[in-house]
Amino acid sequence: MTDTTSTAVPAVALRAATGTTPIPQLGFGVFQVDDKDTPPAIASALEVGYRSIDTARIYGNEDGVGRALAATDVPRDEIFLTTKVWNDDQGYDKTLKAFDASVAKLGSEPDLYLIHWPTPKHDTYVDTFRALLKLRDDGRIKVAGVCNFNIEHLQRVYDELGEYPAINQVELHPLLQQQELRDFHATHDIVTEAWSPLAQGGELLKDATIGKIADTKGVSPAQAILRWHIQMGNVVIPKSVTPSRIKENFDIFGFELDADDMSTIARLDQGGRVGPDPAEFN
Repeated sequence: MTDTTSTAVPAVALRAATGTTPIPQLGFGVFQVDDKDTPPAIASALEVGYRSIDTARIYGNEDGVGRALAATDVPRDEIFLTTKVWNDDQGYDKTLKAFDASVAKLGSEPDLYLIHWPTPKHDTYVDTFRALLKLRDDGRIKVAGVCNFNIEHLQRVYDELGEYPAINQVELHPLLQQQELRDFHATHDIVTEAWSPLAQGGELLKDATIGKIADTKGVSPAQAILRWHIQMGNVVIPKSVTPSRIKENFDIFGFELDADDMSTIARLDQGGRVGPDPAEFN
């Protein structure tokens, strides 16, 4: 299911309207990046070799992403662009309007459009995904996906619309590995994408087990964790505004974790979230 892009980054195939379209397995996220800081961060990322950018309406930096894309010499068709519809814009008609507003800020139509949260109490995510399918079938996006959907949310979309989302972006890191959800994804051709791939607060980066694996490979703890994601088959979107860290996070293709490393990291799973519970966040 993998091929390679023009950089060294593997790509994963996503279901599209007809056939598949590739998404780089390693992308660049801009969550919590100020709009003014977004263009230089993306410029650094593109210079290093990233070709996938992940933003969202609620991040408040779609304008900055648009400015960065307008300023770069990298052709737009070589960049995989993702944005997301926020909770208060959900519903069929509101989603279509929100999409147009995002396009105006980004300066081009995204390749992937995601529902940011299912917000089950409001019961709008099925109609919202229906709007995403229209955007896809009309050729305005390549791929329709979701974020933070549990199995019951994914199944309801399929039961009512006859199609699973192509990708589900969820909190996923060694402390929260979501095995049951990933198994469901694999069964139904849903790609797993990890947000907060390094967890938050630095706890995971200071973990002695991760540190030992990293030292053995001659890499940083962050590089070891990101490599774990790649070998798990996850799409992963680390974020940083520091050029040296942006470069370090990209440099994860010159080494591999062995089977013992992978099984050791598997035992770190605690089932603990750093973000909200999708079943309760509304």
